[in-house]
Parts: sequence; structure tokens; C-alpha cells
Amino acid sequence: MAAKHRMRTLLVANPKGGSGKTTLATNLAGYLAASGHRVGILDLDRQRSATQWLAMRDPALPVIEASHVGGHDWLVIDSPAGLHGKNLERALKLAEKVLVPIAPSMFDMAASNDFLDLLKTEREVRRGKTFVGLVGMRIDPRTRAGLTVQEYLEGLGLPVLAYLRYAQSYVAAAFEGKSLFDLPPYLAERELEQWTYLIDWLNHEDAV
Repeated sequence: MAAKHRMRTLLVANPKGGSGKTTLATNLAGYLAASGHRVGILDLDRQRSATQWLAMRDPALPVIEASHVGGHDWLVIDSPAGLHGKNLERALKLAEKVLVPIAPSMFDMAASNDFLDLLKTEREVRRGKTFVGLVGMRIDPRTRAGLTVQEYLEGLGLPVLAYLRYAQSYVAAAFEGKSLFDLPPYLAERELEQWTYLIDWLNHEDAV
């Protein structure tokens, strides 16, 4: 009897709008599709930015489907701002891994702090079934804000998977329904290097 196919699910979540959830979700989906996986993206955000991104995507690129049904190797969930309560609990039950993007501002750090405290109380996280990783978004280590958010993230006791700088390549790719992983490597070499540890964590079955 053939083994049942297991779909792995990534939840990208932060209660604050503008934290970089869709940028992170679409580039995660792009990486997975470029790696040969069958990928679905579930857009729960009211702005439907990931859905718009998919609508612009060239059919010749690695396929990413707007779907939450089974049959994929990976499902990436772009969650709405303000995810909490029963909706958060349901999302965590679906998710194998949770990525929390955090932008370099006082307001983002404050909102993320409360959210991460809430995550730690959720049953699925406490039982070790769901793994949480942090991603610094639009980070410039040359600025005070960049250094402050790095110190903040490293003091949370959770793995910091990447510090992703603001780069025009993210913006240009998104306008064409592309991710960094759909671009010629020479156009995004520096940015791709910043994804190395995140990708290792993603591919590790027992990431902590």
C-alpha cells in the first residue's frame, strides 16, 4: 500500500500590517517551486497581494497554485494582519513551521513582542509540533534602527533565520509575479546569500 502524501505547511504571520509578510511568503513559494516542489499559496490577507502577484506570474515560470487543497508538497499561508484567537489556533494546527517577519521600527517590535508571547502559549507550539523562526525584514545594519532590531531579535530566544535587506530586486521581481529565485542569479546574488540559513532551516525536518 502506497504511503499517504504529506503536505508540509508554512505559516507567515505577524499581527501588524506592513511587516513584509507577502514579500516573505511569495519568495518562499518561489524558492520551493524553483526547487521542483508542487507549491500552493493560500492568501488570507484582505489586500490579496499574493493573489495579485500570482495573477501576474508567467505560466512559463515554476508553477505556484492559488490553493489550499491537498496534493501539494508545500502550502505557504500568507496570513492577515491581526491574526489571533481561534483563527490563530486553527492556522497553527495546519502549520508545520511558522515564520514571523519583523520590520525595523518601534511599533513593529512592540506588536511582534506581544504576538510572540501569544505564540508561546499556543498548545501546538508548546507541544513542539510547530517550529517558529524569525526573519528581519528591510534590515540595514548600518543604521541605528537596523542594529536595534537585530539586538531585539537575538534576545528573543528563537532562531533568527535571516536578515533581509531592502533591495530593488524584490520590488522589480514582484511587479512581474516573480521571486528572487526566478531571476538570473547575477541580478540578486547578494540577496540570495541572505536566504542561505533560512533555506537550511526550511529543509530540515526537525528544525528548532
